[in-house]
Amino acid sequence: MNSGKKILVTGGAGYIGSHTVVSLIENGYTPVIVDDFRNAQSSVIEQLEAITNQKIKLHRVDCCDSQAMNTVFEAEKPNGVIHFAAYKAVNESVEKPLEYYKNNLQSLLVVLELYQKHKVQSLVFSSSCTVYGEPKGKIEVDESFPIEKAFSPYGQTKIICEQIIQDFHHSQPDSKIISLRYFNPVGAHASALIGEYPIGKPNNLLPYITQTAIGKLKQLTVFGNDYATSDGTCVRDYIHVCDLADAHVQAISFLEKETNGVLEAVNIGTGKGTSVQEIIETFETETGVSLNYTIGPRRAGDVEAIYANTSKSEKILQWKAKRSLKDSVCSAWNWEKNIKKNGY
Repeated sequence: MNSGKKILVTGGAGYIGSHTVVSLIENGYTPVIVDDFRNAQSSVIEQLEAITNQKIKLHRVDCCDSQAMNTVFEAEKPNGVIHFAAYKAVNESVEKPLEYYKNNLQSLLVVLELYQKHKVQSLVFSSSCTVYGEPKGKIEVDESFPIEKAFSPYGQTKIICEQIIQDFHHSQPDSKIISLRYFNPVGAHASALIGEYPIGKPNNLLPYITQTAIGKLKQLTVFGNDYATSDGTCVRDYIHVCDLADAHVQAISFLEKETNGVLEAVNIGTGKGTSVQEIIETFETETGVSLNYTIGPRRAGDVEAIYANTSKSEKILQWKAKRSLKDSVCSAWNWEKNIKKNGY
């Protein structure tokens, strides 16, 4: 166990952050959440305390506020940082690019400055497979795949953030940093007390499915069924959020054991592609609920098919996804029903 080593989790009340807080506690760490709840529900803290049966430490702070963040670092003296805090909606980033660049870059700059100033051991950065752009002729993507110009300001912020981290590490070769490039997080905690809670209309497929199934949304549109895939719909790598959370803990654990500086980028996915149609059919089969969906035209900027090569995560983090697509859709549905029942 990790004798309560303190890990600062920026954006720790968000979807992936909250599940990572649970995994940290389960693995003997003491997470400290930094979140100003602009993209999260404050009720999440209560739910985390119910799941973990312990008090969750929280600082309501904007991660772009250097002075306030410095106070947090001084008070907590963390052993490590997991940096989630960022805007993440692709479509919104096209409409509000300046907000995305300002928030996503500034928050990372503040974290890196304080990581250096307070001599923190380890940093795990929340990146994305969007850095790979549209894979040309190759849908199984490994970390050596060239970084392309992103399709959105959101994706571009992840590319720039990774570049900032590289330049920082070059200047501070003893720093120990991993960027985790997520594929498509789905599902919810088995307790159904935390899960994905989109503010406004969902941008991701599974919350759109569950909200349509429960009647919040009238209809799901599948954007195109004429792609060169097994059933004509887009293929993605859907990873259960609890597996993704465990990957962050493994990343922190890996960095702690390293005696020299580290800079790595690691894919986090299942290593398997699943089509939109397969997700819909799995949902209907496992829940017994028929979905009201229609086939629409292709959506501009959608990648036809992409999934992770996960050999690096298995090799250096000793991590691989354990949960199935069935686990993902059933847990997401239980979470959606719990939202309705309890009015979160």
